[in-house]
Amino acid sequence: MKLVRFLMKLNSETVQIELKNGTIVSGTVTSVSPTMNTTLKTVKMTVKGRDPISLDYINLRGNSIRHFILPDSLPLDTLLVDDGPKPKNKKRGEPGSRGGRGGALGGRGGRGGRGGRGGRGRGRGF
Repeated sequence: MKLVRFLMKLNSETVQIELKNGTIVSGTVTSVSPTMNTTLKTVKMTVKGRDPISLDYINLRGNSIRHFILPDSLPLDTLLVDDGPKPKNKKRGEPGSRGGRGGALGGRGGRGGRGGRGGRGRGRGF
């Protein structure tokens, strides 16, 4: 199971989040996006070396999060169960699946770009 899928199940859980700049943010998770952007409500934010600040809501950008600190009472056994749909493997030769060589170019040659007639310095290109 991907980490983000697990975090998306943490709605209405109270967590602490440490940011990369050392700030500690604690609050109740409202939502987590696939890019790990997190929205918290009833927030207490402690910037490194300053007094805590209380906020109603805060949005945290996913790439600024260092780690989530989860409560001990969290039922990890049930949250870690992967209940999402499994991706189906495409069979070889099925439309939409690319075979070995050629791929998206459709067999027009790999290097040099213009696999057909013409090209640079190769005669007149009739």
